[in-house]
Amino acid sequence: MKRWLRSHPALLVRRLALLYVVLALCRAVFYLYNRTLIGPIPGAELGPLLRGALLFDTASVLYANAPFILLALLPIPLRERRWYRAMLFWYYTAVNAVLVVALNLADAVYFHYTQKRFTAEELFFADNDNSLALALRFAAENWYLVLAGIGLIVLLVKGYGRRIRPESPLRPGWGYYLVNTALLLLAALLTVAGIRGGMTRATRPITLSNATLYASTGERANLILSNPFCVLRTAGSGGAPAVPRYFDSEELVRRYTPVHRPDSSAVRLAGRNVVIFIMESMSAEQSAHLRPDLYENLPVKGFTPFLDSLMRTGFCFTRMYANGMRSIQAMPAILGSIPSFRQPFVLMPQSLGRSRQLPRILADKGYSTAFFCGSERGSMGFGAYARSAGMERLLSREDYEARHGKGDFDGFWGIWDGPFLQFAGEELDAMPEPFFASLFTLSAHHPFGVPDAIRDSLPEGFTKIQRPAAYDDLAFRRFFERFGDREWFRRTIFVFVADHVSSEKWAPETRTFPGNYHIVGFIYTPDGALRGQCPQIVQQIDLMPTLLGLLEVREPYFAYGRDVLNEPDRAPWAVMYDTEYRAMDDRAILSFDGERLTGLTMRGGVVSPSVGDPAPGEDADRIAAQNTDAAADTGTATAAVRKRIPETPATPATPPAVPPAADSLLGRLQALIQHYYGHIEQKNYTVEE
Repeated sequence: MKRWLRSHPALLVRRLALLYVVLALCRAVFYLYNRTLIGPIPGAELGPLLRGALLFDTASVLYANAPFILLALLPIPLRERRWYRAMLFWYYTAVNAVLVVALNLADAVYFHYTQKRFTAEELFFADNDNSLALALRFAAENWYLVLAGIGLIVLLVKGYGRRIRPESPLRPGWGYYLVNTALLLLAALLTVAGIRGGMTRATRPITLSNATLYASTGERANLILSNPFCVLRTAGSGGAPAVPRYFDSEELVRRYTPVHRPDSSAVRLAGRNVVIFIMESMSAEQSAHLRPDLYENLPVKGFTPFLDSLMRTGFCFTRMYANGMRSIQAMPAILGSIPSFRQPFVLMPQSLGRSRQLPRILADKGYSTAFFCGSERGSMGFGAYARSAGMERLLSREDYEARHGKGDFDGFWGIWDGPFLQFAGEELDAMPEPFFASLFTLSAHHPFGVPDAIRDSLPEGFTKIQRPAAYDDLAFRRFFERFGDREWFRRTIFVFVADHVSSEKWAPETRTFPGNYHIVGFIYTPDGALRGQCPQIVQQIDLMPTLLGLLEVREPYFAYGRDVLNEPDRAPWAVMYDTEYRAMDDRAILSFDGERLTGLTMRGGVVSPSVGDPAPGEDADRIAAQNTDAAADTGTATAAVRKRIPETPATPATPPAVPPAADSLLGRLQALIQHYYGHIEQKNYTVEE
C-alpha cells in the first residue's frame, strides 16, 4: 500500500488536490476583501456557488499544470532521476505561485476597483510606464495580502512533498509501460474535459459568462471565477479592444447614438406577455411567403406553411437580417440589442459589464422571466448569457426529462423541438403574468434529423435543412393548437426570429451577401392588435427597441437597434461582421475593414471592388464620376477614406470619392463602431456614463 501511495499518479493527485485547497483559500481572501460589494451569501446559493467554483478551479488548475501533468506521468525511467524531480518541483512551485497565488490575490484588489476579474486585457494594458510603480504601491497598501501570498506559497512548497521519493509498484517491463501509458492517456482525456467544462457533444468550452449559471448576481459570479482561467481563456481576444476615433464627441452623437429616449407609442400593448422564439437556422428561403419567387413553379410551396400563415396575419418583417452567422451572436442581438463584430460579444470578458437588457428591464417592471432551451444545462453558452441578461429561470433538457422521461432526446443536441415546445407551454401555463420568455429551438441543426415517427409525413426538401424546418413548423402548429385557447395566450406578443441563415443553402442569392443574412422574422398577436407587412430593412438588434415601444416603456434605455414603429428619425439599416464590417440600407451596401472602404454597391451599380484602393490607372475621381452626379461635399465620414486615395491635383473641384448616400451610411457605421468599442472599454451598456 505504501508503494502505491508513493507512486507517481498518487503523488500527482496529492499535489493537484493541494492546488484546490490553495484556490479555496484565495477565494476566501477574495470574499473577505470584497464582502461589502458581494454582500452576504444566502444558504440556498452556497451549493450552486461551490459547484461553480469547482468547475472553474478545475479549469484553472489544468490550464496552469497541463505540462506538469504530462511530465509527471511520462512512462520513462528518466523521471526517477533527481534532476528530473527537481525540475518538476520548480515548475510546480514557480508557475502556481504566479498563476494561482499571485493572480488570485491580485484579483481581490483589482475587483474592488473595477468589479471584474483580471483577464488578458490587463496583460496588454500592463505595458504602461507606470505599471510597475502602481503594482508596488498596491502591494504596499495591501501588505497583509502579500503576507497571505507568502503563506500560501510556503504551503505549496511544504505540501509538495519534495523529500518523498516516488516508488513505482510495477517493475520495468511491458507491464510498466502499458499501465503508465494508459494512465497518461486517461490523464490527457480528463485534462481536456476539465478545461472544456465537460465532454458531451453539446458542451462548448466554458467562458467567463458561464459563472452566471451558478450565481444570482454578477458580483457572486466573479467570486466563483478563478485564475489563471480568466487570463488564459481570454488570451485570444488580443487584450483590450482599441477604440477607433472617427469623430469627436459632438459629431459622434450627431451621426449615431445607442441611447433611446422614448416618448410615444404608435401601437399600445402595455402589460402584455412576451414570448420570443429564436429559431435555429430558419433562413428566409424556407418560407414561400418571404420568397414566393423560389416556389412559383414548384409543387412544394415552401417548408413553413404554418409560420407563413402567421406572417400573413401578423406583423411581418419581409427584409429581416441577422447580425451574425452564429447562434451565440444572435442571443445578445435579440435580447440585448447588442451586435457582435470581431468576436462574439458573449465570449468577451467585457460582456459581464453593466447592462440593462430586455429581460432585466421587464423584470424590473414586474415581469416573470424564463429561458427555455432543450440542450443540457450550461451547454453552448445560451443559459449563461440568458442569466446575465436578466432571465430568472433557466429550463433545459434536465427539467424536461425530470417530468417526461428521457425518451425524447434527439441523440445529439437535446430534446426534439416538438415535445420541448409542449413542455414550454406547460411551464407558461403556470407562470404568473405578465411574463417574458424566450425559447431557442435545436432540431434544425446538423445532423438535420427529425423524429422517425413523423419523418415520412414531412417534405424531403432540396437541402438537408428543409425537412427539419418543416418539422419545426409543425411543432409550432401543434403548440398553437394546444395552447391557443389559454387566457395568457391571447394576451401574449409572440416574436419569431431566426438566429442565422442555415449552412445548408439552396437559392443562389442565399450564398452571397446580403442574402446569406436574410432570415425569418415577424411579430404575431393573437387578437390582431398588430398586423401588416414591413418592407423596411430590419435587423435582429431592432427587436428589443420595438418591443419596448409596444409595451410603452418610457424610461431611457441603451440599444444599438431602433424602434421600427416609433423612431422615424433613425433610418432603417443593418450591420454585421464576417471578415470585415458590412452595412446596408435602401441606397447602398458597403464593406469596411476599419480603415477604408473595401467594397461599395449602390442600388443600381457597383462603385468599386475596393474604393480605398483604385485599380492601376484608374483614379478615385473617375470611379466616383461613374456612380454619382450630385453633391460636392462628402462630409467627415469619407475624409478618413479619401486621404488614402490619390487625387488628380489639376482638378479644381474634385468630385466625391463616395456618393453622398454611401457617405451617410459609412458615417453611421463608423459612429456605431466607435460607440461599440467605447462601451466595451468602459464595460458599460447602460444610458449612465
